[in-house]
Amino acid sequence: MTIPKTMKAARFYEVNTPLKIEEVPVPEIKEDEVLVRVKSVGLCGSDIHMVFEGEMRPPFTPIIIGHEPSGVVAQTGAGVTDWEIGTRVSIYPIIYCGSCSNCVAGHSEICYHQQVLGVHRDGALAEYIAVPARNLIKLPDGVPFPIGSVVTDAVSTPFHALIERAELQTGESIAIYGVGGLGLHAVQIAKIAGAKQIIAIDVLDTQLAKAKELGADVVINPKFENPVEVIRKTTGGGVDVAAEFIGLQETISQAADSVRMGGRIVVSGVGYEPIQLMSAVKFVRKQLTFYGSYGQTKNTVEKLIQLVVNGRLHLEESITHRFQLEEVNTALEHLHKKIDNPTRILIEM
Repeated sequence: MTIPKTMKAARFYEVNTPLKIEEVPVPEIKEDEVLVRVKSVGLCGSDIHMVFEGEMRPPFTPIIIGHEPSGVVAQTGAGVTDWEIGTRVSIYPIIYCGSCSNCVAGHSEICYHQQVLGVHRDGALAEYIAVPARNLIKLPDGVPFPIGSVVTDAVSTPFHALIERAELQTGESIAIYGVGGLGLHAVQIAKIAGAKQIIAIDVLDTQLAKAKELGADVVINPKFENPVEVIRKTTGGGVDVAAEFIGLQETISQAADSVRMGGRIVVSGVGYEPIQLMSAVKFVRKQLTFYGSYGQTKNTVEKLIQLVVNGRLHLEESITHRFQLEEVNTALEHLHKKIDNPTRILIEM
């Protein structure tokens, strides 16, 4: 595979300024790295936090953003022996050290030295990306590149929250606060996990309709109903698990009030408000468990790809919009302003 000297890339310079499509050098790889020819990249809410809101600030600019990539191995470093040129891959987006205590314990998502693609180092909105070989995940021939992109974050983040953190069990009930890109996938995951009752909460009726189609048993729009009251009445006291994918103080507090005695709350929404739940005496007497859930592990992504291969997880309809790299600013605008009700927006190359 012939590697050019330069490539097109979408680079972020400053908040509320369109990304610039520029010709930049193709990254040089280290001996333990692989160069991947990018085929597909999913856009994420954290991209919006950086580009439009300025709440997520990269350590340097200009920076290539994008952290949900799939593609083809184009070049391998001198020390890489287990990957062949031409292999189809998804890329685990958290660069981890592999040797700190959290990594050794199997929690690379909270590696002490972690770097996230497109946040702390150049990401995937480019024709090529260099990543450590250990971040590659083989993508079977039957799994399209767009699906190989969305599983790296949009699906694996709610899977990690529901299954690996809150440990949702067959026969349990769950309330899902926020059914956007993450929450809609959470509905599907809860269904696969065997949840007996799935309750979806969102302020957009269009999203609630999608959640209903994907398996939600009850949908609640907080603009018209008090979600906590409805959940308690519907379940006879509260759900086993409440999952929050928005990151707002109000919805986190509602999630905590929605669970039964002994229930679990898991928060995966990224927000910047302080969390206030309830009085300590109420929290203790209800014997609640409160989890934060960040990202996913490489193993999480591998599990999801296998679910796709086995026909248990269907993600085709999750991809509602596709754009070319040159259209990235239009794509970001669609996600930011919820134009045409996007679930997941892909940049394809």
